[in-house]
Amino acid sequence: MIPLPPLALLAPILLLAVAAMSATRPNSRPGQLPRIAEGAALATLGLAIAAVCQLLIQGAGTLPFGSGPMLLAFRLDAVSATMTLLVSFVGWIVVRYARTYLDGEAREGAFHGLLLATLAAVLVLVQAGSLGVLVLAFLAVGLGLRQLLLFYPDRPEARRAAAKFSLVWGVGDGALILAAGLFWAAFGTMDLIAMGIAAQDKLPLAAQVAVALVVLAAALKTATFPLHGWLTEVMEAPTPVSALLHAGIINAGGFLLIRMADVVQASPGAMAALVMLGGFTALFGASVMLTQSAVKTALAWSTVAQMGFMLLQCGLGLWPLALLHIVAHSLYKAHAFLSSGTAVRAVAAIRRPGPVAAPGVGAVAKAFAVALVLYAAVAVGFGILAGPKSAQAVALGAILIFGVAYLVAQGLADAAPRALTRRTALASFGAAVAYFSFQLIAGALWGAALPAPPVPDALEWGLIVLAILSFGLVAVAQALFPLWAHHPAAAGLRVHLANGLYLNALLDRLIGGFRAPGSL
Repeated sequence: MIPLPPLALLAPILLLAVAAMSATRPNSRPGQLPRIAEGAALATLGLAIAAVCQLLIQGAGTLPFGSGPMLLAFRLDAVSATMTLLVSFVGWIVVRYARTYLDGEAREGAFHGLLLATLAAVLVLVQAGSLGVLVLAFLAVGLGLRQLLLFYPDRPEARRAAAKFSLVWGVGDGALILAAGLFWAAFGTMDLIAMGIAAQDKLPLAAQVAVALVVLAAALKTATFPLHGWLTEVMEAPTPVSALLHAGIINAGGFLLIRMADVVQASPGAMAALVMLGGFTALFGASVMLTQSAVKTALAWSTVAQMGFMLLQCGLGLWPLALLHIVAHSLYKAHAFLSSGTAVRAVAAIRRPGPVAAPGVGAVAKAFAVALVLYAAVAVGFGILAGPKSAQAVALGAILIFGVAYLVAQGLADAAPRALTRRTALASFGAAVAYFSFQLIAGALWGAALPAPPVPDALEWGLIVLAILSFGLVAVAQALFPLWAHHPAAAGLRVHLANGLYLNALLDRLIGGFRAPGSL
């Protein structure tokens, strides 16, 4: 394959060059450095757009350096171009925001340098074409984010969050390094595309163990249950760091799985583990999120739930939808963190609502029946127009429609006005149409670069049924919550959930709590 001119690789080089400027005066006023940093981030976005044009003109390709286990390759295809554009856009917004947010800080220049260096590492990560580049980029991202978490090194909470992050991220790095060695032993190559082709045959034992390690690394890097605690404590770092997490850092584990989709999908056990771990993390994170009173903490727990749902999508083999999830969640959540202060003022200014109509058991049952009937009708319509969908895609849509069923239940309550009933029914119909429409868009954009979902076997069908039942029961319990919210048991459960079932406290005890080591 003819190597492509490395247009997209100019982006991390540019960011690192500007980041090096901050090293000369890390503790002094940065002068024009914030403006230069913003300009570099904007130029990076321009290079990402150029990379998309390059892909459209020249097609996908790999640029290799070296050979054998020391191969360093970079890939330009639909997946890498999408992630490069996403990371560049979110990164530019974060750098622009940080120029005002950090104005006047004693170490403002150092922050901009660390921000750009971390962004550069993420851009290398999403353009990786070999395991060697993936490993080195993950190591660099971890180092950069740790220093950002320690921007206020005198805060014990910041040192604790950095220690937790380093522990979890470092174990993930170790798992990925071991996986790289096993993949080399199994396939004799470090090229990700060549590995995917080799995985079409039966995986040897070494490759099966390597896939399990990749799944472990992805789970750790997406802050899944039970080692999610560090993510909920990143609020000790400046707000731009919380937004930066969604520029390819907290979802880097999902990107790792998507980049190695052919290899991961060749292991039914790995796919099953992703479904179970991702589904449970999604339910756990969403339940805890509902009990949080602080806006940014609730957003962090929401990210835990969303990353779990992304792993569930990967486990079902819905790779284009998982990539779409990364894009949509990154844009939404980065904006949510950067606007969290404004949101607090807006909510405080809203006039408190009056009594809310609480649906009974009958209304909840009718709501779920209505939502599922509307969803089934839309699914049949799209099946006729665009062809049948996989069982995994239909099941995922049923899980998503359960959330809309909660709204429909409010509209079917006895005290609800008819206008509300009509609106909630239309919301269910609209959500179903949107789901299948976005599925078609994701398939058109990335379907050719990613494997199709596997034909479900007995294990897959069992996991699909288990996921639907689990999410359905939680949705029903949430809809019926007003009926039993005042029970003493509900109050106790709320306290336990608000504390994340104390799993974070156990991790604190393991690492020494507030006695965690300080900054470098």
